[in-house]
Amino acid sequence: MKSIADLRLDYSKSSLDVTNVLPDPIEQFEKWFQEALQAGVPEPNAMNLATVNEHGQPSARIVLLKGVEAKQFLFFTNYQSHKGLLLEKNPACALTFFWPELERQVRIEGITQRLDTQASEAYFQSRPRGSQIGAWASPQSSIIDSRTILEERVQKLEKRFDGETVLPKPHQWGGYGVIPSMIEFWQGRPSRLHDRIVYTRIDGQWKIHRLAP
Repeated sequence: MKSIADLRLDYSKSSLDVTNVLPDPIEQFEKWFQEALQAGVPEPNAMNLATVNEHGQPSARIVLLKGVEAKQFLFFTNYQSHKGLLLEKNPACALTFFWPELERQVRIEGITQRLDTQASEAYFQSRPRGSQIGAWASPQSSIIDSRTILEERVQKLEKRFDGETVLPKPHQWGGYGVIPSMIEFWQGRPSRLHDRIVYTRIDGQWKIHRLAP
């Protein structure tokens, strides 16, 4: 069996410099995101969302980016979930995208704010019906005895909403926008001498710097 310590891959597909990035990191992210789509990266919108509790204990999970609007990165969840409760107490968070097919990573740090009800309802009602029922059925992050509880709740909800083409949004479900204060673009390079370009928002302006790998 191969040792975990011996697993390594040398990166050489591309390079990155302050002279060839866009002045706005949101636009640079959208450029890289389109390139990830064109490269066939599976679920390029999958991102690690990290939060922290009142004791400084971090928590991380994978969620899906659902839009970049008004200079915010959007995602949706149950407000009563573990991450939702943490964000209510401390809106600071971090996002990480990893696209191994392109040897690229993007890190984002910022503050979350809830989207307005209209935006959350619009997205909720654009989801597949099964996903809408699932949002109603799941007491997300709560301890449950078995999967049977969820399946029974789904059956009851299917009957409750039978014949309705548009389901209302659960009050405990909605969206967040992450307002970034830092965005770092990482491009893998040979011998672990990776390219790292960071944008930091200072006095309302984005400053661009290169970081050592």
